[in-house]
Amino acid sequence: MINFRAIKVIYLNEMTRFWNTLFQSIASPVISTALYFVVFGSAIGSSIQSIEGVTYGLFIVPGLTMLSVLTQSVSNASFGIFFPKFTGTIYEILSAPISFYEALIGYVGAAASKSMILATIILFTANFFVDLDIAHPFWMLAFLVLTCVSFSLFGFIIGLWAGNFEKLQVVPLLIITPLVFLGGSFYSVSMLPPFWQTVTLFNPVLYLVSGFRWSFFEVSDVSVSTSLFMILVFLVICLSLVSWMFKTGYKLKE
Repeated sequence: MINFRAIKVIYLNEMTRFWNTLFQSIASPVISTALYFVVFGSAIGSSIQSIEGVTYGLFIVPGLTMLSVLTQSVSNASFGIFFPKFTGTIYEILSAPISFYEALIGYVGAAASKSMILATIILFTANFFVDLDIAHPFWMLAFLVLTCVSFSLFGFIIGLWAGNFEKLQVVPLLIITPLVFLGGSFYSVSMLPPFWQTVTLFNPVLYLVSGFRWSFFEVSDVSVSTSLFMILVFLVICLSLVSWMFKTGYKLKE
């Protein structure tokens, strides 16, 4: 039987930390989005009128959203589990009568919820700069939820693996952010030379951005089915890895 009370306590505890820093949490994405629109949408957009029939200002909205969603999902989930490890309170959770799945749902659910809230704020902010119209709202929400959950799981893995605050930051800074920028967030992969188009296909973020962008404009670099399949594969891999880490006590019983 699922211990919903335990899930609720963990979830609300994580969300309380978010609400306590609400101004910083909201101000950062709003300011960042505005700056990206000024720099990319206005400066670069004046040189690039449109990409595949979509004005450049509109074209970068899904990429901007994914940039914040991916980084925030990883950051929130990794810190959420790392801090109890750092303070030693993780042992209270491990000794409590709850399964690791229940703890996982609480932590990852909270991290994904934070990312969903930030995505909503970013899309709302984007409306002040462009006339945003979503062609497929259901698929937009589906891609957004899957991305938030899968990368929150990935962040949870990083939080379990990290032994200090430096390691906690190295993956988002050196891996996630470059992959997002090189995954077609601000350009179409078709604009690249053939060799780099092939290289980009090995970037998992490409499939996230491409599927998410299709839900807005019906424009994508890879097929929607391929994007959805890649997200689900990544989700299953992360879930399997987290399961193994908990069952073996990796980085938890040291």
